[in-house]
Amino acid sequence: MIPKRFAPLLFSLILSGLMSLLVSGISTYRAAGWVPDFLGLWSGAWLTAWLFAFPAVVLVTPVARKVVGGLVERE
Repeated sequence: MIPKRFAPLLFSLILSGLMSLLVSGISTYRAAGWVPDFLGLWSGAWLTAWLFAFPAVVLVTPVARKVVGGLVERE
């Protein structure tokens, strides 16, 4: 098991991986269509996107939490 202190980084890794997988798949399909090497194109695009998405999620998450905290009612 992974220690609890790593939960935010693990969350960011999984979230960025899934989101970049979906977005790169849609983008690859729109750019190239369903070509014979679609999965190869998609995996290359996904890995590149994930390389940028993970640090972006790590950096943007605190900002997003502050914005959401300012937008929701306090109990």
